[in-house]
Amino acid sequence: MAVLKRFVAQREDRPGEAWLARFRQGRDETERWYRGHGLADPPTAVECRNALARHMPELLSHYDRACGLVGDDDIAHRILSHYRPPPVVHGCSQAVWLGDGGPALVRNYDYALEVVSGRFELTRWSGRRVLATAQRPWGGCLDGMNEDGLVVSLTHGGGREQAPGFSIILVLRYVLETCSGVDDAVAALCRIPLAQSQNVTVLDSDGQYATLFLGPGRSPAATRDRTCTNHQEAATAGSSSAIRQQALLDALADPATTLAALTGLLHRPPIYSRRAGFTTAYSAVYRPAERRVDYLWPGKVWRRSFDRFEEGSYTHDYGELSA
Repeated sequence: MAVLKRFVAQREDRPGEAWLARFRQGRDETERWYRGHGLADPPTAVECRNALARHMPELLSHYDRACGLVGDDDIAHRILSHYRPPPVVHGCSQAVWLGDGGPALVRNYDYALEVVSGRFELTRWSGRRVLATAQRPWGGCLDGMNEDGLVVSLTHGGGREQAPGFSIILVLRYVLETCSGVDDAVAALCRIPLAQSQNVTVLDSDGQYATLFLGPGRSPAATRDRTCTNHQEAATAGSSSAIRQQALLDALADPATTLAALTGLLHRPPIYSRRAGFTTAYSAVYRPAERRVDYLWPGKVWRRSFDRFEEGSYTHDYGELSA
């Protein structure tokens, strides 16, 4: 049976009644996600707010506003903090392009289609515009760019360790809201505690970039790696993560490769996934010098920028997925 998923592009300066309606609609599912399986009870709402105030104080007024919208709902306030999330394992492949047509960051996001929010949004929480792939429950970003030309994008780091900390998707929102360049972003990413192993690539309009390996039980590492999949310094030989990264490395090393050719790899094996549960939900090509992103599916391109952001929806047919 063919699998369909609807994506939307919308402006929403900051979360309000429309966001609240979406949150309420997915409230029960979100609580199941946050509580996880076999996890201890989450910290209290006060502890969660205190952690946010300590590590990302610039988001506190926005968090308080979201909590005010949902009202007297203690567990929702904990969920919205993104503090101590459950373990989540997803795919993803990304690379930095510095040749003609660059700088650019190209990426695939691989995850269960029913969980991906499918929302691309242009926001203005604190005066700085942010164009991002949003992920519930509140404020989350899988990848994005701010109007200063700073791009961020995540992949899972491969480790299974868990520790007190935040979900990476809220930390990416924090970076886009508060940072203007790669150095600022690296400093923020290295100081905020994360709940699990994550990789983040940052790129700016001048072509400055870094790939960071982050997570519990290790020191943050900012590298000059231009490719990133789902491991950190070393990959298991023959693993999907190693194979996908090698395909990207080979493309970057080939002098005949163009940005268009690199982008084309996103929709071919081994980069493109048609596995149920780890499906390539979408691809993206961020061009920070042009303040533009192209969201891609086989046969479809959605181009969005800060000055030309068209609202709308698109339903993609993934065909039949493999087990």
